[in-house]
Amino acid sequence: MLGLPEHVTACLFDLDGVLTPTAVIHNQAWTRTFDDFLAGRGGQRPFDPVADYNDYVDGKPREAGVRDFLASRGITLPEGTPDDPPDAQTVHGLGNRKNELLLTLIKEGLEPYPGSVRYLKAAAAEGLRRAVVSSSANTLQVITSTGLDAYLEARVDGVTIRERGLRGKPAPDTFLAAASELGVAPERAAVFEDALAGVAAGRAGGFGFVVGLDRIGGGHADDLRAAGADLVVPDLDALLEG
Repeated sequence: MLGLPEHVTACLFDLDGVLTPTAVIHNQAWTRTFDDFLAGRGGQRPFDPVADYNDYVDGKPREAGVRDFLASRGITLPEGTPDDPPDAQTVHGLGNRKNELLLTLIKEGLEPYPGSVRYLKAAAAEGLRRAVVSSSANTLQVITSTGLDAYLEARVDGVTIRERGLRGKPAPDTFLAAASELGVAPERAAVFEDALAGVAAGRAGGFGFVVGLDRIGGGHADDLRAAGADLVVPDLDALLEG
C-alpha cells in the first residue's frame, strides 16, 4: 500500500526536507549563524553547509546542533538559558540567533514539496494514520502556513520535546510519542526521514519500516541506508509509482 509493507497502518513524517524544503532554509540560517560566530574566532574555517550540516545539526534539537558543531571545532560555550538574547555567547543564545534568522526566512514564503502533498492525500484516502515529527519548535507555524495541517492528525515537535522532556533524534522518543498519539504500535508505523539522525531514530525505535529521502545526492542515499533506512527514494511520490 503506497509503497509500504502491508502491516504498516501509520505514517510518521519528518518535516524539514521531507514535507517542506525548510531544510534548505534551516541550512541557510545555520550557515549565517555559525559563520558570523566563527568570524570572531581567528583561524576557524567557515561552516560547511553540506558536511557540517549533515554531520552535526540536521534533524537534531537546536541546542544539540549548536553543541555538536562547536565541539567539532573544539569550542565550548556556557549553556545559558532558553531566554538568552540572540547575541548572547551561549549555546542557547546562538540557537536563538539561528531561530531568529529562520523565522525571517520563513516569512519570505514557503511551499511544501508537491510530491509530499500528493503522498499525504493518498495516505489519507487509504485510511493510513498520519503525524508530523520534528525537532523544530516552529513546526505548527510551518504546517499551518503551508496548509499541511489539513492532512496531519498529530504533531510532536520541539515544543513537545521541551514540555515532556523527550530526547531528540537520534533517540526514538519523538517518533514513539507520535505513534502513541495515533494509538499505533511502533512496528505498525513507517518513519519518513531525510536526516541520518532521524533514520537512526526510526531504526532504534523498532518501527515497522523506515523510508529515507535523498534530495541532495552525493552519497547521501548510501549514508541513509547505512543508518538503517529500508528504502531510499528521491521524493515521496516515487512511492506512488511502484
